[in-house]
Amino acid sequence: MSPPQPPAPLRVTVWSEGRHERRDPEIAQRYPRGMHGAIAEGVTEHLGERARVRTATLDEPEHGLTEAVLAETDVLTWWGQAAHKEVADEVVTRVQRRVLAGMGLIVLHSGHWSKIFTRLMGTTCTLRWRNAAERELVWTVAPGHPIAAGVTHPIVIEEQETYGEFFDIPTPEELVFVSSFAGGEVFRSGCAFRRGNGRIFYFSPGDQDYPVYHHPQVRRVIANAVAWAAPERVGAVPRLTHSAAGWFETAAGGPA
Repeated sequence: MSPPQPPAPLRVTVWSEGRHERRDPEIAQRYPRGMHGAIAEGVTEHLGERARVRTATLDEPEHGLTEAVLAETDVLTWWGQAAHKEVADEVVTRVQRRVLAGMGLIVLHSGHWSKIFTRLMGTTCTLRWRNAAERELVWTVAPGHPIAAGVTHPIVIEEQETYGEFFDIPTPEELVFVSSFAGGEVFRSGCAFRRGNGRIFYFSPGDQDYPVYHHPQVRRVIANAVAWAAPERVGAVPRLTHSAAGWFETAAGGPA
């Protein structure tokens, strides 16, 4: 009898705009491989051979998110900040359909205002913010959740952009983290949702002006989220189906 084969690696695509590090020398020094490079490095660091990680950026053809790329993606991570409007609607629709079919989606930091996140949430996804290099404490409020596994309580981020309530999103199906800031704000910083067959996780820490994506605990959360969002299977988007009279008698017991 043949020994059981190890599971296939999780196919992860890490997406970002890829603009800041090309335009700002300080950001390039902080993130020489871009935000996408640092995020991909963290996922690989924690998941190792369990994941096969690729990156994609805004200025690639079709933003690097072709039908072929998405067909080979189990989990997509999304970081955007300054160019949300430049993302083509047809690519957004392509990603949305893939999520509904079962692909996982991890939306990071200012990706809350991306076209894909606002479309999937159905709200403005606006919030209160300022950028004053204040300390953020990320508190775990669901310690039994897989995304919180091995995460310190709280995560201490010494300098970070401040986000605060009200955050205009649907009530999270699972709230994993809540952040507090030195200026007094609180924020729902780790929120899980399901849309169709796909799992979605929003995690707010991470800004181009601070080295947050080098923080070991932030990297652990993102890697945990990628593993959690992995689909059990990716199928087709559910569609309207016409049933002829007598279908039950002729088709009952067949495939759904």
